[in-house]
Amino acid sequence: MGSTSDTCVTRRKVFYIPGYDPFPPRRYRELYRAEGAAQAAISGYTLGVQGTTAPGAFGWQVQTHTQGQATQTDIEVLVWSDIVQDSFHDSILRTYVAMIRTAWIYISTGGLWRLMRLRKGPVIAALYPVVMLLAQLAAAVAVGAGVGALACAVVWPMAPGWVGLSVAGACAIGVAVWVLRWCRDRDGRIFAHYLMHDFAHSASARGGYPPDLRARMDSFADRVGTALQSDVEEVLVVGHSSGAHLAVSVLADVVRRGQANDTHAALGFLSLGQVVPMVAFLPNAQDLRRDLRDLSTCAQITWVDVTAPGDGCTFALCDPVSICGQGTPEKRWPLVISAAFTQTLSPQRWRALRWRFFRLHFQYLCAFDQPRDYDYFQITAGPRTLGARYAGRRPSGSRIETVVSRYTDVGA
Repeated sequence: MGSTSDTCVTRRKVFYIPGYDPFPPRRYRELYRAEGAAQAAISGYTLGVQGTTAPGAFGWQVQTHTQGQATQTDIEVLVWSDIVQDSFHDSILRTYVAMIRTAWIYISTGGLWRLMRLRKGPVIAALYPVVMLLAQLAAAVAVGAGVGALACAVVWPMAPGWVGLSVAGACAIGVAVWVLRWCRDRDGRIFAHYLMHDFAHSASARGGYPPDLRARMDSFADRVGTALQSDVEEVLVVGHSSGAHLAVSVLADVVRRGQANDTHAALGFLSLGQVVPMVAFLPNAQDLRRDLRDLSTCAQITWVDVTAPGDGCTFALCDPVSICGQGTPEKRWPLVISAAFTQTLSPQRWRALRWRFFRLHFQYLCAFDQPRDYDYFQITAGPRTLGARYAGRRPSGSRIETVVSRYTDVGA
């Protein structure tokens, strides 16, 4: 069985589960390459990245040398971007229908009010696309009405009655639709449609996992279980944003299968910028709540949860197990710590990033110019296991452990 006291890692397997991201996984390799080189230069170790061509997988290999210790790491992205892409659609009408349905789910279940008792940042992020989409609709109606009135004034003397009204109405509707499409085509700057799709997907089954995603997660568990039987010293699963709660369920399945027992590899789980309450607070999230409970008591794993109050898109320092009512006397995990952006980033760097909310949500995967004990690249490619690196580390004193979720029942 893997032990958190094993400190010398020469070979490691890392599985990275991204959040709700429609883009291909290549961007994560290039981010790792650029930011890893920057962190290595700051912290005084060497790091090299090269791509891999493993069949049926996308990833890269990392070689590090830290204080004379060489480590070889194979990083694999567990891809579900195709499922994300399938959840996107071009229909503006469907986007507004999804907005109404998603808002109703969070309001009618009481989830919105309870989420607001945790951190305001992610709740504001959840309300942002609603406000923006409503603003776009209001602008489209206003512009369309103005053009319709102008068209009516021009056409009416020549074609009074229903003909003139029809022409004016057609002009108004056509212009309003054009405005909405114009806004949608520029969503890469404001992310209103993207975030609406994100929250709608999370709420689509009222907290349950859709069948296609559940099947993909089963295949992820197979990959992790196979790696645990290989000759690496550590298997590390990293879940970022929405990928964090997917990783919880994947690892809970691995543990329940018994695949974490008969292995010499240490098993680690690093959750980054998690948004677990957005799903776990919904009524049909029994499976996720059960997985949180089961993983929190597991002796075969080390689970470190890293967030930062400066990240407005995460439930910072909210213990995802306790706030969902799954804390038990046997609870071991997670170790909740802060990336402390205001301390680990220089004042100049913090000023440059503090209003770039989506960029800050990815800071966990990037270099820090005043690093403390959180170094993403040493965790994923350095010579120590996750358990050894944080052995004896105390959790954040400002973490939230109060039960907040209305729904605490678990699946059978």
